[in-house]
Amino acid sequence: MSNPLSVVVWSKQGCHYCSEVKQFLEEKQVNYQTVDVTNHDEYRDILEVKYGIRHVPVVEIGQDGIYQGVTEVGINHLEKVLAPFLQNR
Repeated sequence: MSNPLSVVVWSKQGCHYCSEVKQFLEEKQVNYQTVDVTNHDEYRDILEVKYGIRHVPVVEIGQDGIYQGVTEVGINHLEKVLAPFLQNR
């Protein structure tokens, strides 16, 4: 049996696209955790090490120890990565 889906949204206050990502996940009934990078440059440093970027949102999606980061802007990118997980529910 596989572990539950893990979704982490790296975001900042006032980010319109971050809000769109969270709204999309809520509409799809996907639980997620948020890492707020507002006033936390050290969190952006983590994103830079992991993905080579400092911008948000970044959505990390994983299950059973296998994770993928969605760094491209656009709900279509998130939807593409998330689709296989939603089909298996």
